[in-house]
Amino acid sequence: MSSLGITWTLGSHGWASVKVTDDHGEAEAIASYITGAPEEFLYAVARLVLGEEDTRAEMEGEPQVYRWFFRRDRSMVDVRLVLADDAKAPDSSGVVLWSGRHTVTALARAAIRAFDRIHYEQGEEAYESQWGRPFPRAELEALRIAMRSHQRATAANGTVTETGR
Repeated sequence: MSSLGITWTLGSHGWASVKVTDDHGEAEAIASYITGAPEEFLYAVARLVLGEEDTRAEMEGEPQVYRWFFRRDRSMVDVRLVLADDAKAPDSSGVVLWSGRHTVTALARAAIRAFDRIHYEQGEEAYESQWGRPFPRAELEALRIAMRSHQRATAANGTVTETGR
């Protein structure tokens, strides 16, 4: 199983770079504050943790759009990051920038770590000042709650956690 990393780095006012890496490759997406990209991404991952099989999140790059497609198969998630020409382009269009297969736990932990790092390094006030929107506190907490629920369910079933730990 390859390691997964996600970083969310704020750039100039209202812009962020989102980088995804694993042992097989990496890609970078650009996000603008004109949409709720961090909130949408965190909620999509939370829905996966709670058992949803297919979901997506979108990041507006003005004019391009970066789309995250997630397909869950039991404890595994196939993830694709796709660049499309604009928000009106159909989901079937675009160029795959990165794809990977990871456990739902690894994906959720990578997302939580990304936003915990921002919170630790910048704090909510500086984040809001630089991003132009409030820190996605509620969405991050929703993902944490989903993870705790997932971990309790896994333990109650007497199964080994997805990471083998």
